[in-house]
Amino acid sequence: MITVASYNIRKGLGTDRRRQPQRVLDVLHEVHADVVALQEADRRFGARQSALPPELIAAHGEYRPVPFDIRPGGLGWHGNAILVKKPVDILDFEPIHLPTLEPRGAVLAELRVGGRELRVVGMHLDLSGLWRRRQVRAIIAHVKGRRHHMPTVLMGDLNEWSLHGGCIRDFMVDHRVAATGRSFHSRRPIGCLDRIVTSNDIHVVSCGVHVSDRARLASDHLPIWARVTLP
Repeated sequence: MITVASYNIRKGLGTDRRRQPQRVLDVLHEVHADVVALQEADRRFGARQSALPPELIAAHGEYRPVPFDIRPGGLGWHGNAILVKKPVDILDFEPIHLPTLEPRGAVLAELRVGGRELRVVGMHLDLSGLWRRRQVRAIIAHVKGRRHHMPTVLMGDLNEWSLHGGCIRDFMVDHRVAATGRSFHSRRPIGCLDRIVTSNDIHVVSCGVHVSDRARLASDHLPIWARVTLP
């Protein structure tokens, strides 16, 4: 059993308007996933430093970031990052450039988790429905263009309010969308903006939204998770 999770951490800014990145790591410790896709992991302006300082991640002891090393002091690509438990092997990784009107991107990592290979894509899609669909098609095409097939989990903040329409339809052509539930706003969840999507060869055993007092405070999104088995 492998647990994956996705979490929009809002650059470490909590619902109390305090920026305390340690709380994000505390929430991740509660979720206890093997692989985590983060959104808004880097500051949007200036030097775009990581909202989760690498030394803080190292001190926490449970995770290490996939080393995209795109910008000094940054954790990922356009705010997207992937954290893995320390026993997980990182086989390959790369950023994914997306068609967009505003700065958007996705990240890809190929991993070995518990002896099984798994491809993970983390993403934060556009506010525009038209551009979201274009971005989903670009991500799917990029994954299909990889050298070999690998069970794949795609997850992140899709900014899609529709449960079955919009860009969700593009994913459902060849993938399955896990019914994780409502994750936004963390104080009163009304939207399923955060999603976990899997290739058809992955079995989702259970999935959901992680709710705790700490999670309600650490970000305006709640983390979502899925426990899966691989072929």
